[in-house]
Amino acid sequence: MAIGDPCPLFTARSSNSPTLKIDTIAGRWLILTFIRGMDEPAGAALAQALAASLLFDDGHGSLFFVTPDPADESGSRLPLRTPGVRAFWDQDRQVAQQFGLTGNDPVTVVISPRLQIAAEIREADPARHAQAVLDLMASLPRTDALPPMLAHAPVMVIPQVFEPELCRVLIQGYERNGGRESGFMREVDGKTVEVKDRSHKVRSDWVIEDQQLVRAIQTRFSRRVIPEIKKAYQFDVTRMERYIVACYAAEEGGHFRAHRDNTTKGTAHRRFAVSINLNAEEYEGGDLRFPEFGRRTYRAPTGGAVVFSCSLLHEASQVTAGKRYAFLPFLYDEAAKKIREANLAFIQKAAE
Repeated sequence: MAIGDPCPLFTARSSNSPTLKIDTIAGRWLILTFIRGMDEPAGAALAQALAASLLFDDGHGSLFFVTPDPADESGSRLPLRTPGVRAFWDQDRQVAQQFGLTGNDPVTVVISPRLQIAAEIREADPARHAQAVLDLMASLPRTDALPPMLAHAPVMVIPQVFEPELCRVLIQGYERNGGRESGFMREVDGKTVEVKDRSHKVRSDWVIEDQQLVRAIQTRFSRRVIPEIKKAYQFDVTRMERYIVACYAAEEGGHFRAHRDNTTKGTAHRRFAVSINLNAEEYEGGDLRFPEFGRRTYRAPTGGAVVFSCSLLHEASQVTAGKRYAFLPFLYDEAAKKIREANLAFIQKAAE
């Protein structure tokens, strides 16, 4: 594995999650320091020196100790803190092996906000090792100061997909029918299930059942969105998943933390997400952000769409005033339809 290569997209137990996926915490510098454990003097000295630094704040960067020693977990021996310093419990050494690390000497791997290998530090002396890590951290560019070329996410903004009149009709439909609190999809025991966690997502959705309104939406997509996707991405959209109007309300702290839209069996068929703002001038906050590409935010004008790959890490920031209404479908093709049909058995219904 060389500098510039993508880092392994592993999932492991951590000090704050039983199944932490590294690709869900992109958008900041990630420092993985592999040690033998706190029983080993050099590892303990290195851990203490690194954890004392305020450079690790979860904004600019996060530090993870990777340890195979079960006593580090059971004895709470590592100098962990939130924000900034956590641990991966690697008792089977699967994480170390994915990085090609088989020895016992401490190694620090630095991973960029785009999840690329940025640096590797191998130094047996704990003081020199820690200083090398801290010097490097101090020199790394902050994600809020990336050059414009690096800070632009690979998204497409399409204005005037919906006319103002259609936007008003959709908002009125939501207000007339009300919305249901929506969750997000997780893989649990091999099944795709809906999970609700208001620290991760606060949003309510209205499902559009009026077929005349559905057809009106389909017509506009076929004329104004699908040709643009074909032109930009050489992809033939043939299907749309879900017809909903979503509401992020400031009074409820509406938001959706960083996530990807195709990480479970039940969502693996999704190819593009579309976010059409219905009232862009009537709320504050609530913008889209793609953490792997810095802190730039995106807000389409009323009736306009932001189109992006479902594989991109993205979030909807908290609405701080008013209500944000949006139409939020997923798009896919005939090949993905077969994937969806094959995975239906893995979707757990809410009633189960």
